[in-house]
Amino acid sequence: MKVRVLAFARVRELLGPPREVELPSGATAGALWDDLAKMCEGLPQLAQSTRIARNGRVVRREEPLEEGDEIAFLPPAGGG
Repeated sequence: MKVRVLAFARVRELLGPPREVELPSGATAGALWDDLAKMCEGLPQLAQSTRIARNGRVVRREEPLEEGDEIAFLPPAGGG
């Protein structure tokens, strides 16, 4: 299955522009992160501070993904 991956802030600096990623059927949001982290130095250190959204809704790592989903990696929100 294919999903579209968007990233913001530091994660985007590491992953680059939006892209489509091929995943096995039944993959989860966490598995997607883990696969990308294996290919991208610096990404594993951001795991604790990055939230994952599926089709505009923040989800847990265990969330199953489906064909055509849009997955966004969100940095912590800052304020002042």
